[in-house]
Amino acid sequence: MKFNTKTIHGGQEDVDPAYGSVMPPIYQTTTYAQTTPGGHKGFEYSRSGNPTRAALEKNLASIENGKYGLAFGSGLAAIDAVIKLLQPGDEVISTNNLYGGSYRLFTKIFEGFGIKFHFVGMDNATNIENYITDKTKLIWVETPTNPMMNIIDIKACAAISKKYNVLLAVDNTFATPYLQNPLDMGADIVMHSATKYLGGHSDVVMGALIVKDKTLADKLYFIQNASGAICGPQDAFLVLRGIKTLHIRMQRHCENGKAIAEYLISNPKIENVYWPGFKDHPNHQIAKEQMRDYGGMLSFTTKGNNYKEAIKIVENLKIFTLGESLGGVESLAGHPASMTHASIPKADREKTGVVDSLIRLSVGIEDIEDLIDDLKQAIG
Repeated sequence: MKFNTKTIHGGQEDVDPAYGSVMPPIYQTTTYAQTTPGGHKGFEYSRSGNPTRAALEKNLASIENGKYGLAFGSGLAAIDAVIKLLQPGDEVISTNNLYGGSYRLFTKIFEGFGIKFHFVGMDNATNIENYITDKTKLIWVETPTNPMMNIIDIKACAAISKKYNVLLAVDNTFATPYLQNPLDMGADIVMHSATKYLGGHSDVVMGALIVKDKTLADKLYFIQNASGAICGPQDAFLVLRGIKTLHIRMQRHCENGKAIAEYLISNPKIENVYWPGFKDHPNHQIAKEQMRDYGGMLSFTTKGNNYKEAIKIVENLKIFTLGESLGGVESLAGHPASMTHASIPKADREKTGVVDSLIRLSVGIEDIEDLIDDLKQAIG
């Protein structure tokens, strides 16, 4: 199947065998009848497995060209499961410009259990090798990064991970499988905050992992069941529904994102615009090679790094909603320094470009004229 078809049919039965339901039913049940101890139809208890969740997990594997999918209660629960593959004393090399929640989980939780994290710039992937030791077990990559839209060469990272026999995990939330497929480029694990583009309607919180290797999948399934951070069947149903329109939504997100980026770069009151589609964007060529388009996420700063001006803009927006999260059909604006990345110390934030005047936009699928008019009136 081609991608657009896989979003709708990938990994799915043609119809539900019970009554012919076109959509997988919501199995709102905790347990399943057995004819004899161990005599069941593949499901025993819904923490361990649920038919609605199983349908979603098969679909997730399909759209990322993997073999095994796992759905979790949130993106952070999915990341938590990956780090639980490690032992005290192990080391992780992570992107230095990454989602604040990931940074908080790494530093405030897992560093306390004896896992060491190195946060490094990966614009040049060879920099990773400077931090690899015999204790390195995982490379954690976000591309495009949140919120600076840095692009990291997945194939180059995969070559390094294979050279040193280290796992490579890629947070593919911003790009989605519509734009790039890290497993095809050599990654071992793909992670999604399915809350964002996969769900696509700002009505569900969920995380996902996709892998190809059975041994790795079995370890992650064990952690998923043992730790219990699973999603409920209603949430699984909502994300399955969301994925069915992922391709058409992403097409419009990309079209609108490009138009907004071009408007902002031409506005004399805006200093910098971070969007990987610009030819002068660092690693634009890599983005062009590993992505099919450039997505609907971008960030920008006001002229002279004016904090008060940035706050005035986000407060004055009328169609863009000031709020956390991203990837929904509606346009959202955020102020990373005080919202999504507030858990990162100011000095560390600013080293990666997350200054106090930075505004992040999740460009939705509204009429582009309305979105540009909204920015015009807010910027003034």
